[in-house]
Amino acid sequence: MIIMAVVCAAFLTSCSGNNDNNRKQNDEEKLNQSFLDNVKTVKASPDSQNEELVLTGKVEYDPDKVINYIPLVNGIADRTYFSSGDKVQKGQALMDIRSSELSSIQSDAVSAESELKIARRELQTAQSLYDDNMLSERELLEAQARVKQAGAAFRKIRADIEVHGTDKGDGKFTIKSPMTGFIIRKNISTGSTVSTDGEALFTVADLSTVWIIANVYAGNLQFIKEGMEVTITTLSYPGEIFHGKVAALSQIFDPEEKVLKARIVMDNKDLRLKPGMSVAIKLKNKTSEQFIAIPSDALIFDDDQYFVIVKEPGDKFRIRKVTLRGHNNKTTYMASGLSSGDDIVVSNQLLIYTGLKEK
Repeated sequence: MIIMAVVCAAFLTSCSGNNDNNRKQNDEEKLNQSFLDNVKTVKASPDSQNEELVLTGKVEYDPDKVINYIPLVNGIADRTYFSSGDKVQKGQALMDIRSSELSSIQSDAVSAESELKIARRELQTAQSLYDDNMLSERELLEAQARVKQAGAAFRKIRADIEVHGTDKGDGKFTIKSPMTGFIIRKNISTGSTVSTDGEALFTVADLSTVWIIANVYAGNLQFIKEGMEVTITTLSYPGEIFHGKVAALSQIFDPEEKVLKARIVMDNKDLRLKPGMSVAIKLKNKTSEQFIAIPSDALIFDDDQYFVIVKEPGDKFRIRKVTLRGHNNKTTYMASGLSSGDDIVVSNQLLIYTGLKEK
């Protein structure tokens, strides 16, 4: 009876253990099936590669719409009418200059005007005498020539005065804005000395058009070309995109920055793009050749290499080593390692990779 009791107990214990193992196995199978149900895949498929490149750059003045005023005479700034940053209209008075050189020119203008008046009176007298047959035609022609010479001399002096500015008399001239724009630089104040060998007194720029200058490194030369469309963003206007085209690409590297400069001409009538503003320039290039494309999130980077998890029939998974050709935003293009139609795991792939690698 004792032996029978021991055998029965052992049998019951064995049955209980088997039931626990079966229950555990069923739970694991349910857990595995639940995990598999949550694994998502996408088909690897061929697509034209959309290459994307982001460059840094700055807004600059259009040099064809910038005028630096350098004085043509020495003197003193008698008065200034503007400040840096002011908007000015073409012909608006900016400053008065007083100069002994200008005073001399004004004196020459007065003398030339007097000589012209005298020559005209002499011509009138000569014409009257000629009409009364009291003067030869030769003498009349000489009087006419003197008027022409005096007029030419006076016009030349007046033209010289206009180059310096508007004559206000007493050696003073008013300098007027040569164009409509903004004062972007001012190097003069009332009472300052004006010198012909000094720097520009002020700079006026028309900001209705600006340049975006992008920095292009040597590794990006094969990507960028003239005529490419670009999108431009700046921290000053979050979420706003400006559109333009690469107008020109320099053929000489900047000796200091070691980059080529790409120029993008932008319309700026609303004056939103300010010179000196930093911008990001994004370029896209769509190739005609097709490559296998997958979501970038599917990639696993390990040991300086890229891998993906491929799902095979029968809920089996394999680690596949891949090499990349390039990427654009959320899409990566394959150079090798995948075929069209492969099921690529895009969720929980890192867990699967870790489990397969440990086997």
